[in-house]
Amino acid sequence: MSQSLLEQFGPRDAMEYDVVIVGGGPAGLSAAIRLKQQADEQGREVSVCVLEKGSELGAHILSGAVMDPRALDELFPNWKEMGAPLNQPVTEDRFLFLTEKGVIHTPHFLLPQCLHNDGNYIISLANVVRWLGQQAEALGVEIFPGFAAAEVLYNEDGSVKGVATGNMGVGREGEPLDSFQLGMELHAKYTFFAEGARGHLGKQLIAKYKLDEGKDPQAFGIGIKELWEIDPAKHQPGLVIHTAGWPLDNDTYGGSFLYHLENNQVAVGYVVGLNYANPYLSPYEEFQRYKTHPAIRHYFEGGKRIAYGARAIAAGGLQSLPKFVFPGGALIGCDAGFLNMSRIKGSHAAIKSGMLAAEAAFAALGAERQSDELGAYAESFANSWLHEELHVARNVKPWMSKGLVLGTIMTGIDQIVFRGKAPWTLRHHQPDHACLRPASEFTPIVYPKPDGKITFDRLSSVFISNTNHTEDQPVHLTLKDASVPVQVNLAKFAGPEARYCPAGVYEFVKTDEGGDRLQINAQNCVHCKTCDIKDPTQNIVWVVPEGGGGPNYPNM
Repeated sequence: MSQSLLEQFGPRDAMEYDVVIVGGGPAGLSAAIRLKQQADEQGREVSVCVLEKGSELGAHILSGAVMDPRALDELFPNWKEMGAPLNQPVTEDRFLFLTEKGVIHTPHFLLPQCLHNDGNYIISLANVVRWLGQQAEALGVEIFPGFAAAEVLYNEDGSVKGVATGNMGVGREGEPLDSFQLGMELHAKYTFFAEGARGHLGKQLIAKYKLDEGKDPQAFGIGIKELWEIDPAKHQPGLVIHTAGWPLDNDTYGGSFLYHLENNQVAVGYVVGLNYANPYLSPYEEFQRYKTHPAIRHYFEGGKRIAYGARAIAAGGLQSLPKFVFPGGALIGCDAGFLNMSRIKGSHAAIKSGMLAAEAAFAALGAERQSDELGAYAESFANSWLHEELHVARNVKPWMSKGLVLGTIMTGIDQIVFRGKAPWTLRHHQPDHACLRPASEFTPIVYPKPDGKITFDRLSSVFISNTNHTEDQPVHLTLKDASVPVQVNLAKFAGPEARYCPAGVYEFVKTDEGGDRLQINAQNCVHCKTCDIKDPTQNIVWVVPEGGGGPNYPNM
């Protein structure tokens, strides 16, 4: 919050809790639930609140998703009887290698165990999150949707004190409008950060406490997804299809998913590793091209696209996992990076990490501790099935980053021959933004124009994401140096922000004098965080807009 507004309207009101949780996704809600479950079991009172920047729980949740119910089994052993929306079991796995016109089917017996989905469910993670929210509220958790945690608060000893929500009703230049409302402080004995991949506050905490010291750089991907209603004759409930290969070249990591849910719906998406080198590459356009492949296109012919969204994922695995405890708090879920890239799954890991953190905090509260490091969380993770699972998967992403052919062969050896227990660990050496190379080394990619039936432009896609931001609020995509986009990014890298953003936020336009300038269409932002990750100069810093802004996903 700006000092002038604090002087004019402060001090902020404050609320006190035992545990404050930033983010109402699977990690945050599972942590809240587990805290309350333990309190009920022992007849104790523990106050817990969850802040969610989306307009409602699930509004900002986007995932494939095939879910392993293992962690949910632990959180709610009777989840089926309770009506959890895991309705469609996986019935068949297919893995395809695509060439431009052809397809190679991988026999099921050659698939490593990480790509077997027996016992898993095809879900809408947004709907699972809404169900978790109902369970949390029934247990007495206070949930505040539409309130973005904008600032970390610290005690005098440097420990985390809590967070402050962003002000509402602030004009484009930072001035208070007639609708101005001062943010609120939420103080806690422990604060959990569950913002998802590349969390705005999590990033600050990692830097402040040097939580990534001695760790590999985090590796990210951008996942772009559409939900379709297709011809019932082409629908096969429970079918899971993954692909690698075309349209990406051999040196670029990525692949697709196509999941048949219930009700004649399919979730289709594409993930591109953000360590790609070619600044002319557009993950959004690659996804649109993928849908035109003969092995894929027929599913969508005669169908209707009903939802769109995008989100970065943290895929570095165990080598990139930062220290996730610090004085007064912890990182949980994808804010830390617990996703298992080899399985293309993160929701079970998020739930488990939230539970482990909750158990450590509950024990600490019982011992009348506060604001210290929850060492028991780190210890219980090290002894958990989640750690074992991530250890088995640790070499898959590094191998696949070495190219499709070599990566596939070596992943097969790592996962099938060694069963993930090879006596070596490969490393991630560069952050994703440093992998982009000058445009002079590449030929521009000419992408086909969208046909409006199978393939679509960005703006029509953003429209069906129901994205909305208050028009006159400050731009939440900030630049450290306003001259860098033109003088460096455009001059050296051909303006990659106009291509890596899946929502048309960034475009270079001509000035009246004939020069170039970067126009930021912040109202289009779907909060995917790709710009914050991939900007080659790290000049773009994503900060939270007003609470309630952004996409409003119904069932992604």
